[in-house]
Amino acid sequence: ALRQDIKAMVNQIVKKYKTHDPYELCDYMNVLLQIGDLGETLGCYLLIKRQKCILLNKKILRTPLEKVVLSHELGHSKMHWKNDCYFYGSTLFSKIREENEANAFAAELLIPDNLIYENPGMTQSQIAKIAGHDERIMAFKSFR
Repeated sequence: ALRQDIKAMVNQIVKKYKTHDPYELCDYMNVLLQIGDLGETLGCYLLIKRQKCILLNKKILRTPLEKVVLSHELGHSKMHWKNDCYFYGSTLFSKIREENEANAFAAELLIPDNLIYENPGMTQSQIAKIAGHDERIMAFKSFR
């Protein structure tokens, strides 16, 4: 999907459920969330007996990566729901189209356009910091 299409998809979801919070969206979108020890894997999306499931590594809770990884997996659940997807630290700069699409989904969900418009003159990393997220997510944000 093109970044503009992903932006439109995210805006539609946010409008429908009235939240940018990936935890709330898991509930609304019927995605089962489990948090546990996943070793080096930060998160993954799985389809188990037709139930969409996200596993989130407990070691990233309360870090700037927490909602980035969760939103990324939520993007997979929406766009690539038939495929199992694993998130490792290096996935943020993956060459795989599906990973980049999931990153774009996360960027659009967590960094709404109005956050950028309301903070003119701020750098991308400053905006990510205000929002409380890992600044690498900004590479996938569509500025249009």
